[in-house]
Parts: sequence; structure tokens; C-alpha cells
Amino acid sequence: MKLTDFKYTLPGTAIAKHPVSPRDSSKLMVLNRADQSIETKQFSDVIDYMSRGDVLVVNETKVMQARLFGKKERTNAIIEVFVLRELNKKENIWDVIVDPARKVRIGNRIYFNDKLWCEVIDNTTSRGRTVRFNDDSGDIFKAIEKLGSTPLPPYIKRESVKEDREDYQTVFAREDGSVAAPTAALHFTPELVKLIKKKGIKIATVILHIGLGTFRYVEVEDLTKHRMDSEYFEVPEKSCDIINEAKSAKKKIFVVGTSATRALETSITADGLVKPDFGWTDKFIFPEYDFKIVDKLITNFHQPESTLLMLTAAFAGYDLMMKGYKKALKEKYRFLSYGDAMLIL
Repeated sequence: MKLTDFKYTLPGTAIAKHPVSPRDSSKLMVLNRADQSIETKQFSDVIDYMSRGDVLVVNETKVMQARLFGKKERTNAIIEVFVLRELNKKENIWDVIVDPARKVRIGNRIYFNDKLWCEVIDNTTSRGRTVRFNDDSGDIFKAIEKLGSTPLPPYIKRESVKEDREDYQTVFAREDGSVAAPTAALHFTPELVKLIKKKGIKIATVILHIGLGTFRYVEVEDLTKHRMDSEYFEVPEKSCDIINEAKSAKKKIFVVGTSATRALETSITADGLVKPDFGWTDKFIFPEYDFKIVDKLITNFHQPESTLLMLTAAFAGYDLMMKGYKKALKEKYRFLSYGDAMLIL
């Protein structure tokens, strides 16, 4: 398939700027691959499609308060430092993006308060820099959490507010490292999770720290030539045991989101099971793709020509997915991170 196959018109009015409350009251579009049917439900109804012994796989990544604002030494120019990922924990070295980049050179220091500052030690891309933080506490994440603001996706087109610290974080968030939320999981509430566990559905966790590449446009018409940004992932042994036992018992694996899907599909054995693994993945899933682990997929409605849309099409089937998107636009579904959800059976 080609890039233009995934082009559709997304009006700005369809992009959700805030989540609904409670989270599980959002719409849920159910696509059934077996009979090609499409239904509209409420997200809390997702539990009705699960049976005892099935597994729900979630991404435990936590969104960092990645946007820091500081002052450049001497000039006091305001500089945004968008933290991307930790490169060296012992040395407090991080990969960041700075804005305005033209004012930030190697050797410059940027002060966030009286105690915390960073020094630019290298250039990476036009706006990218490698910096060393001065903090000697061993926990830059804690400092970022205190001083930073929520990195809302650029398409939301508003400044973050204090409510976003909670709204743009899933109930499963545990491990700092993402600059974007695994948005399919934003629909879950603690109450819904309790009901899911009570029904006998097991929860397995993975980690994939989502980077800015999730918002990057695909720039090649031939999808085989696109290269994904590498993102750190972990698939723990305990989760593998839960998933593999369920598959052996012919139970279904429900996966929440494209990030958890990519982590699982990176970590497969020759006989179609999942294995413990960690490291960096640049796995790009697009039609046609033979999914080994995922039986059912919970996802959001994605941007045109995005890699997330392509993965969804690979799972749902292109024609059914596009039919669903057409229906969603007509029926005023809410799109993207704070929007409604889709369950693909």
C-alpha cells in the first residue's frame, strides 16, 4: 500500500481538546472483522467482549512533564527545553530539543531555578541538543516532574493546564519515559479495571516509551522505505507467562494501543509466542502484516497518513477501517488523543 491510501480529511472540529468525564463514558466503535459489522457502544461496554481467562495487555509507560522553560546564562533569554530521553543516568546526560534553537550553542547553560540547570554538550539535529544536568540527586525525573509542564500533542493547539497532568496520564502509568501518552489506555478508570479483574481477565504489562516520532509525518510514498524512530521497550517474563498460558488455553489477547502492540510483536518466538525482551525497537507495522500475539485491539482514532493509522489498518483490514473512519466523522466521534476509542474484534 502507498502513503496516499491513508489520506483522509480530518476537520479541526473533530479533534478533541479535552477528555470526557468519566473517562470510560467516551464512545466505543466496535469493528467486527468476522462479519464486517460496525457498532457504537460506550467504552465501559468493552468488558462485555472479554471472557474469563482472557488477557488485557497494557503499556505502563508514564508521560514525563517534558516541557521545561529556563533562562540562558548572561542574556536571560527564555529557552524551552523539551526532554526526550535519558542517555546516561550516572552522568545526567539527556537528549533534548531546544527552542529557539538559534540561541543555544555548545557550552551554553540554561537555568531552570536556583538549583537546577543544564549545560549543552553537543548538537544532534537542527533543534536537537545533548545536555548534562547538574542535579546530583540521581533522579532528574523527579525534578522534571516538579518543574515541567505536560507535553500535549501539537494538534490539540492549546497550552497545557494543571488538569492535564492527570488527564494525559493513564491509570496504568508507572515508569517515567514517554513524551506522549499511550492514548488508548486513557479511557480506563480504576473502577473499570476493578470490574475487569473481578470478571477473571488477567492484566499483563509491557513498557514502550513513546517518543516524538509518534507525531512525525511519513514522507515517502513507498511505505517500505519509511524508517521508524527507535523507542525503548520491555516485555517482562511474568507478562510472557500470562500471555502464553492464555494462548495455549485458546483465550484471547486484548491489547491496548499501538505502542503495546509494537512491543509484543517485536518480542515473538518462532512458534508464535511472546518472549521476555528489552531494548530498542523501530518496528513498523503496516498492511499486509501477520499479527502473532494480538487477537483484539483497542485503539483511538488517528491522524491521516500516520504510522498509527497504518498499524490499525493492518489489524482491522483497510476497507473495514476506512468504513469505520467515515462513519466516525459522520457521527461526530471525537478524534485523536483525548478522543473516542475503537475496539477491533
